[in-house]
Amino acid sequence: MTDDPKDLSLADLRSLRAELQRSDDVVSYVRRLAQVRLDLVRAERARRSGGEASGDITGELSTILSSHLVGGTARPPRPADDFSGHPLALELDSLCAAAGGTEIGDLDDGELAEYEQRLAEWESQRSSERKALFERIDALSAELVRRYRDGEADPASLLADD
Repeated sequence: MTDDPKDLSLADLRSLRAELQRSDDVVSYVRRLAQVRLDLVRAERARRSGGEASGDITGELSTILSSHLVGGTARPPRPADDFSGHPLALELDSLCAAAGGTEIGDLDDGELAEYEQRLAEWESQRSSERKALFERIDALSAELVRRYRDGEADPASLLADD
């Protein structure tokens, strides 16, 4: 398939944009999961560096979770599906399981630092993927807008796709 949106038929343009939006939904989902886990690891490291030998970070869970559930990009949300079985989600689960799962309090400082680094690298890769998806989706959207604006596509055809 061509890299230039101008070379695509209207149907292919819409189809590719929808496909990339679904991919973005998955990447966004797993990226948020990784960010939550990273924040939990960082909270545990902060707890330890504050000299608290006992206790846990459960008091911070609501703050950490709400920052990832309420915050987000300025892009309008699309209906969310359950992507927990997607290969990227399973990859993240595997990374976390290898580091000790959800029992971060049981990790020693070195293991916790390594886990944080692995999560940060994984999340950074997803961020790069998401940026590339945004660029491609934006280019496809711009071409759709241009076609409607210039009369090359009939806006009434949007209603026929439902």
